[in-house]
Amino acid sequence: MSFGQGGPQSQWDPWTPQSQQPQSQQQPSQQPWNSGNSDNTPDWAALAEASEARAKRRRLFLIGGGALATVAIAGAVAVAVVSANGSDQASDGPSSQLPTTADIPSATATEPSFAPTSAPPPLDPKDFVSSVKKDKAPLSPDLLFPGTQLTMGETVYKKGPTADTRTCGSAAQGTLPKVLDTNKCTRLIRVTYTQGDTAVTVGMAVFDSEAQAVKAKKDADKKSIVRSLSGGGVKSFCTGAVCRSTTNSYGRYAYFTVAGFTNGKDVTEKSTGVFRAGDDLAEFAFRQIRRRGEAQASAAAEG
Repeated sequence: MSFGQGGPQSQWDPWTPQSQQPQSQQQPSQQPWNSGNSDNTPDWAALAEASEARAKRRRLFLIGGGALATVAIAGAVAVAVVSANGSDQASDGPSSQLPTTADIPSATATEPSFAPTSAPPPLDPKDFVSSVKKDKAPLSPDLLFPGTQLTMGETVYKKGPTADTRTCGSAAQGTLPKVLDTNKCTRLIRVTYTQGDTAVTVGMAVFDSEAQAVKAKKDADKKSIVRSLSGGGVKSFCTGAVCRSTTNSYGRYAYFTVAGFTNGKDVTEKSTGVFRAGDDLAEFAFRQIRRRGEAQASAAAEG
């Protein structure tokens, strides 16, 4: 397609592709025609370069605008964070109007102190069985040695006769009567347990204080023996034969055991059953005194 030359100028219509712009309004830099082309064919290369230039400028504009938007958003976030950390705003006034160092809270300021709170120490059960002033619970043979039998490990002992006396020396033999009287024993409770042909009598001596019971334990010797208790189906034992005895104390109580055979045989080093029975009953006596203290300590704590 070509246009005529030398004819009258046609009226230029921007919406009509065939119309020409008046010469006075044409811009040389925007002329898409190649003057060197005789058939007035558009210079497609120039048009492509112009389009690419416009697209490049537009991309630069978008990138620059995005960067500015990012900076603006970051600034808004920074302002929001600062505002969230405190309601005070930065001051535009001179430095003389800013708070002094003394007005600024110090990071090393003394923290408020509070009085420590702690639970009171638990009551010691031994305290309640160490003095007659605190050991007020009822006391009897059946309370100290309840039931009709005792199981220690795999061994079952049958409970036999019991006795309770205020004249401690009458229930002891050898050197023990003197020991009990000297340290002012106030009561002696006895009980016998049997297992087969082995019998053990436990004697619980009661004193007013722990010091007296400890002294009685120290004063006792190998001849300080509690008198065996028979009857109620239990044959007499340890009246003339060799028997094994133990002595110990806890709190205001001193406890003694004498163990032997009900058939009159002497106890020897090979009589392991007798030794075990004596140790079991001594351990049980200690536990019963300890439980007595625990029960009174628990009652005192609840009260």
